Amino acid sequence: MDNYKIEQVALQSGLTKRTIRYYEEIGMLPPPKRSEGGTRYYNEEHIELLKRIKYTKDALGLSLEELQHFIALSNLIESQKVSFKQTAERREQREKLLSIIDTLDEELTLIEQKILKIERVKEDLTNLKKRAQSVIEKFNLEEV
Repeated sequence: MDNYKIEQVALQSGLTKRTIRYYEEIGMLPPPKRSEGGTRYYNEEHIELLKRIKYTKDALGLSLEELQHFIALSNLIESQKVSFKQTAERREQREKLLSIIDTLDEELTLIEQKILKIERVKEDLTNLKKRAQSVIEKFNLEEV
């Protein structure tokens, strides 16, 4: 696996070096290998995770706390999938699939809550626009 310095990771992920270090500090990003001098060396998995974090944060407008929760759920799903693939017995597979579904439901609930908040903001802005247009129409009638 290739080793990338933080500058290269920042360019590829679209994040700042400070953000990358912070994500590592709070546990969202697994610690990279370090040289004897303390230089961080990241791999492709780090870069892909950072891209996923950035995409999720940008797409959903999640707070840092929500993002941590969402990424933790995503990681849990990945480990649940691995566990499912390693299980041969149908009853155990069924139980593992039910666990995956529960975790997916939790992720979907987070997204649905975010959508509701966005829809409320949109509704407020739409109502404000309608009120402003109504005032303009009154102005136009008064000018006639």
